[in-house]
Amino acid sequence: MTIEQNVIDWRRHLHKHPEFGTEEYKTSEFVASKLEEFGLDVHRGIGGTGVVGILKCGDSDRSIGLRADMDALRICEANTFDHASVHDGAMHACGHDGHTAMLLAAAHELSKSKNFDGTVYFIFQPDEERGTGAKAMIEDGLFTRWHMDAIYAMHNLPGIPEGQFLTRPSSLMASESSFEIDVIATGGHAAMPHMGTDPIVVGAQIVTAMQTIVSRNLSAINETAVISVTEFATNGTVNVIPSQVKITGDTRSFTDEALHKIEKAIERVVAGQCMSAGVDYKYQFNNSFLSTINTPEETAQAIKAAEAVVGAENVNGSCEPFTISEDFSFMLREVKGCYILVGNGQGECGGTALHNPNYDFNDNILMKGVHYWQTLVEQQLDKN
Repeated sequence: MTIEQNVIDWRRHLHKHPEFGTEEYKTSEFVASKLEEFGLDVHRGIGGTGVVGILKCGDSDRSIGLRADMDALRICEANTFDHASVHDGAMHACGHDGHTAMLLAAAHELSKSKNFDGTVYFIFQPDEERGTGAKAMIEDGLFTRWHMDAIYAMHNLPGIPEGQFLTRPSSLMASESSFEIDVIATGGHAAMPHMGTDPIVVGAQIVTAMQTIVSRNLSAINETAVISVTEFATNGTVNVIPSQVKITGDTRSFTDEALHKIEKAIERVVAGQCMSAGVDYKYQFNNSFLSTINTPEETAQAIKAAEAVVGAENVNGSCEPFTISEDFSFMLREVKGCYILVGNGQGECGGTALHNPNYDFNDNILMKGVHYWQTLVEQQLDKN
């Protein structure tokens, strides 16, 4: 069977049998077994269910890491094709099945051709969706047990013509953080508000004041950010002023500096409003993903490889940044590298948005991804 057919079969097998983050037991064993068939040195259980396959050729001490994510989402699939998920409530709605299959196929092709001089680390990561998988592999010694000169990752992007590549140096994707604010008051009878303190009024003022954080605390030139309040809940009822309001939300930013400014500014707003009203508060700010920051030299290498595969006219090396987030960002804080996006297609073939119950990875781009990985390795670890 040809590699073109194998990679489709692998992708559809993975799509049919999705597993959630940290639970990718069958997925990781499938990956590890394939890598062993290809003759790679395989290490299981890295960061939980992560797998690292090592392929060395020649005597150079140069090295490169290639990463794919393996986990699925808690979504009920609406598709009815033959390779639809057989697990209710679990679905590969972000294309990690395709990412894994492409990297597996690249390992197969490179193990056959051996047209490079150095070491390639094939990294299959668990639990990207919740932002814990990259950190778990790092904490388990991914970069201390094995040295990598650079590391790369790839993700599909619906709405972009199939096989087109997008990336940029510096921040490609935003950090993601969540906040939780509790406004603690005395509450009281709705008919006698003067007998207590009202957290709803304070909470409303906090929500309104937070709208000025981006516009008045961050640079309009180089500190793009988003702050969204997504929930406002109380413990009151129709004739009861509540004693507590809970406000939660989400923030996105492209630099660590902006992230830290937002964290402090939210609490400053909360503290000021609560102090003026004479109520207490609790504040939590949790960072799930850092901003995904590509390094210039490695981005240039990624662009060069993509252009060799699909032509310069199909590669955008200076795309606009995206406010979505990715836990590969943690790996990029440890090792230089580049994250690249590949178009999944438009319209009915590949255009359905990520995290949608009707999404499916476009098999037409599988070999473009395989050739990208293969070309990147052969260029970075050139025998000459």
